[in-house]
Amino acid sequence: MKKQLIGFFLVLLTVFTSSLRADGLNPDVQKKVEALMQQARDWAAAPEIRDAVLAQNKQTPEEFASMTEEKWKALPAMHPFVHALTVNPAAKFLKQKKTDAVSEAFVSDAKGYKVAFLSKTTSWSHQGKPKHEVPMSGKTWQGRLEIDQSSGMQQLQFSVPVLDGDKPIGSLVIGIALSALTAP
Repeated sequence: MKKQLIGFFLVLLTVFTSSLRADGLNPDVQKKVEALMQQARDWAAAPEIRDAVLAQNKQTPEEFASMTEEKWKALPAMHPFVHALTVNPAAKFLKQKKTDAVSEAFVSDAKGYKVAFLSKTTSWSHQGKPKHEVPMSGKTWQGRLEIDQSSGMQQLQFSVPVLDGDKPIGSLVIGIALSALTAP
């Protein structure tokens, strides 16, 4: 049994490392990521996402502005404040578009506060972090493979700007499951 378990983990390690090169993802996997990024740009341009970010940027609710990382971490996933961000029109749009490849998705306003998500995120705000700041400069950001704290899945995150015309007004972060990236 022990030998079978070790063999299983060696196979997993081989599959995982075959999808990587020393400088990052292999070209075939990177092409999949880029195709998914284009999809995310389309999602970020949808009125449901853009309008929700515009509205929150115009008037940030007090409970959003007073939320801290400590308070956020203490809130249960089904708390009314958290739940509201999973059932608003932007969240419903994300749920409609989600595929098996998407392990997480969340939208942030200009300040980095959450606007909508599929499920509760680890952090309340990503302000000051590349996954939010790079899209706020109008560019796309791509992270490295990681184990996501909120979903527990091995994934790669990328983010795209939410635009109002040509002006970045927020960010959309998507996590893609490693299994989706390495599948033939």
